[in-house]
Amino acid sequence: MAIIGVEQVDVIEGPRHSAETQGKGHASHTSLIFALVIIAVFLDVMDFSVVNVALPVIETAFSTSLAQVQWIIGAYGLTMAGFLMLSGRAGDIYGQKKLFMLGIVIFTLSSFFAGAAPSLTLIIALRAVQGIGAAISSVTAFSIFIILFPEGKSRNRAMGIFMAVLSAGFAAGALAGGFLTAFLGWRSVFYINVPIGIVAALLINKYLPEAPGRSENRHLDLPGAVTLTAGLMLLVYAFTVASAGSLYSLQTIIPLILAVAALAVFVYIESRSRAPLMPLGFARQGMVLNSNAAVLVMAVASGGLGVLVTVFMQQVLDFSPLYAGLGFLPPALIFFVIGGWGLNPIIERIGPKKAMVGSAILIAIGIALLIPISVQGGYLSILPGTVLWALGASIAFPVLSLAAVSGIKQGEEGLATGLVTTSQRIGFPIGLAVLVAIAAATTPAGMPAKAATVIGYRNAFIVAELLSILTIFIVLRLKVNPNAKPVIAEGFGMEFAEADLP
Repeated sequence: MAIIGVEQVDVIEGPRHSAETQGKGHASHTSLIFALVIIAVFLDVMDFSVVNVALPVIETAFSTSLAQVQWIIGAYGLTMAGFLMLSGRAGDIYGQKKLFMLGIVIFTLSSFFAGAAPSLTLIIALRAVQGIGAAISSVTAFSIFIILFPEGKSRNRAMGIFMAVLSAGFAAGALAGGFLTAFLGWRSVFYINVPIGIVAALLINKYLPEAPGRSENRHLDLPGAVTLTAGLMLLVYAFTVASAGSLYSLQTIIPLILAVAALAVFVYIESRSRAPLMPLGFARQGMVLNSNAAVLVMAVASGGLGVLVTVFMQQVLDFSPLYAGLGFLPPALIFFVIGGWGLNPIIERIGPKKAMVGSAILIAIGIALLIPISVQGGYLSILPGTVLWALGASIAFPVLSLAAVSGIKQGEEGLATGLVTTSQRIGFPIGLAVLVAIAAATTPAGMPAKAATVIGYRNAFIVAELLSILTIFIVLRLKVNPNAKPVIAEGFGMEFAEADLP
């Protein structure tokens, strides 16, 4: 889910813009600027769940398949993942306000044109552009947040509010998606971003102080971002073709070969770049590598669950979009309560290691409970599984993000957090493509449509379960130097000591 994790790429160096350094005029606008930062990332969070609920209706409107329509989410997620770290770097070079404004404008305009688009292909293309806007705005928003609140209690209190509001965005998106689709049509799930984006852009332009770029190295690794995004899109495209039953056809094999080639070029670029998006030596560090592997596999396992459950409710249980949105309310509330407010007490009580292992087990149990779904089971057949999955995911992703920054050198926190956020963002669209492809490829012919759909979904959940079990084993292997100094986990109001991870 998009709500999990802290999106931070390059922590801005230099003096903090506290109320004293900004002057009285700017000090009076601190709360407003904080609200604008929240709105920017809230748009990204809400956008995921609001579109998620509308997918089955869009599928029907264009008389297409779920494998094709899932690109509405996949294109957005992949371009956002590919441009997250580049956007953070650009903010350091050109100034956070300029990049923040640019991201909001791109996001808002692409939302409007996606709502008006006459074809599915054009919607997908505009969603890819929207993902770039979301990458720019969300990363620079968090950089502004770090500048706005000095390290310590004020930042921790603000982060509590920040995470709670973002967690609420998932719930708001699910409910809004159902309401908008039911009463105003599916195009309204794109239009809803437009008035919010316009107001945010006007307020940002008026109240956010200008801040010049601070980075001396002005090199941008645009080739790295392009090759990474292209490789991932080709990979997802290959899975989309495979979902039509053409696993061994040239239409599948050629994109797979091109995907491998593009990703190999990305690795080569990163090894030669003066300012790489992903420094390979840093990424190979034990704790960084293992925690990112855990996040990536966990995101792949979880990536398609929301979409498959949405389609199950609407096309198998015959729920309306409104009731499907309401059906996501219990897991959404868990994300709000646990992800927003309950995370600290849980970690402080049982420790980070037990929290990671326990939450990974909860995810596995939740997915396992979804495997026996049936046409006759009704809503109660999916409720326990989605609730347990949400409980585990609301803990696992933030704690693994903390693990990704433990034991690293001072000044590398932003890089480490950027890597783990990118791993998460990459995992979701890939997981969605994989699970949808498995469900489509294993749906038997010659059976009633609903019964056949359920069989395909069961197989997809089985694969997700195997991936979640793999995640447990990866988490169990997470180890750091017990003699290392503790690292302050900014935003969660706690000291994350490596000694807590035996």
